[in-house]
Amino acid sequence: MPDIIGFILWPIKWVVEAIMVGFHWLLTSAGLDGGAGITWVLSIVGLTFVVRAALIPIFVRQIKSQRKMLEIAPQLKKIQDKYKGKKDQYSREAMSRETMALYGRHGTNPFASCLPLLIQMPVFFALYTVLINAATHPENGGVGLLSPQLAGSFAESQFLGAPLRASMQSADGNSMVIVLAIIMVVIMTGAQFITQLQIMSKNQTPEMKASPMYRQQRVLLYVLPLVFAFSAWAFPLSSMFYWVASNVWTVVQQWIVIRNMPTPGSEAALAREARLAKRRHRRGLPEIVEDDGPGAGAVEDKKPTQRQQPMGAKRAKKKGK
Repeated sequence: MPDIIGFILWPIKWVVEAIMVGFHWLLTSAGLDGGAGITWVLSIVGLTFVVRAALIPIFVRQIKSQRKMLEIAPQLKKIQDKYKGKKDQYSREAMSRETMALYGRHGTNPFASCLPLLIQMPVFFALYTVLINAATHPENGGVGLLSPQLAGSFAESQFLGAPLRASMQSADGNSMVIVLAIIMVVIMTGAQFITQLQIMSKNQTPEMKASPMYRQQRVLLYVLPLVFAFSAWAFPLSSMFYWVASNVWTVVQQWIVIRNMPTPGSEAALAREARLAKRRHRRGLPEIVEDDGPGAGAVEDKKPTQRQQPMGAKRAKKKGK
């Protein structure tokens, strides 16, 4: 039976190796030791930033989808209540049709918010496979630019005395592996918690906070960090550096988005309006009056001026006397 997963991951592994080896070449050209653990850690972090930068358009789409899902949550609940307790096939099909029609009218679906994570998973598994193969069989090299020499360099590399190929499960008495793994788990879970907390506390309107979707997100606020904590047991340190860098990127990216593109009506939106008003006042600019009627957005202190009529030479001479 052919290795379907390996066949699917092959091109992703090739790209992962190319980016990681490229960063490794740049760092060694800058004077770092090619066999040092810090060089390989920075190469993995560089790979992470390239992947996350490529996902920015999808992240923006995810933010918009999450907002729309929260906005339509009350309407979604009405559809669910309408067919509550009805288990016949006709009712299930009708509820499905109405739900999909609701998604279609608002241009969203519940899976769009998962796209960045779903796209990252093949990249992570490709990286995990590349690093595991390099650590266990360095003589084979990788599928692309990761030569046997580079694979051997990675297999022997250490970061603060901890082999990058080791995990908490295979620490073999190396306490530094356990210490680094715990520190990274704390950073990963903390970053994930802060990311969700930013969304929950600052970037949702009172109506959104009253929806069932908000309660589901509150559950994820505490569940997702635990998932990272338990899954980190078997991952090597090298793979964990990817998730640490990715989660830190997410925190910064989320802060920028909430600060500059907040959900209308949310606490973050009110804070942004206050900052803009303060900035206009500091620059001495007139305050813009928000109005729904005619002339909305006009400047408050703008005064009408009367048009001066042209004056002939004789008339001007008489007026000057």
